[in-house]
Amino acid sequence: MKQTKSKEKNKERNEGIKKQLTECQKLNEEYLDGWKRARADFFNYKKEETERISKLIKYGNEEFILKLLPVLDNLDIAEKELPEELKNNQWAEGVLKTKNQIINFLKNQGIEEIKSLKERFNPNFHEAVDVVEKDNYESGIIIEEIKKGYLFHGKVLRPAKVKVSK
Repeated sequence: MKQTKSKEKNKERNEGIKKQLTECQKLNEEYLDGWKRARADFFNYKKEETERISKLIKYGNEEFILKLLPVLDNLDIAEKELPEELKNNQWAEGVLKTKNQIINFLKNQGIEEIKSLKERFNPNFHEAVDVVEKDNYESGIIIEEIKKGYLFHGKVLRPAKVKVSK
């Protein structure tokens, strides 16, 4: 009889231990799933943050470049208006070399010029400031570029201001 009671106690104790083990395993799975979700959330956050910082670095110079473009515009005007007798002048050549340095700097920053002259007008890249009737051009072709337009890593930074044929 003593042995039977002992076996019953062992059986009850074993069942209690099994019950605790089952509960511990459930908790373990629950904690592990929570940890896996938290880890995935962290990696997603890290990836999104890396992309955000990359864009910030990539486009962070946009405001500076926008402020530099009028300087380049003025150098373009100066080059167009350069009198013939000054074309071989060392000072004028130095100014033009400075202009080329600015252009190369902008290219290295991801700036490219929007092609306009003799192209079909595209409102995504061009801003029409005038429509002119020209016999030797078909309608919608750009006949004159008033101010150059630029792309910054493929995004329009400033549209080209143009005259379009009617």
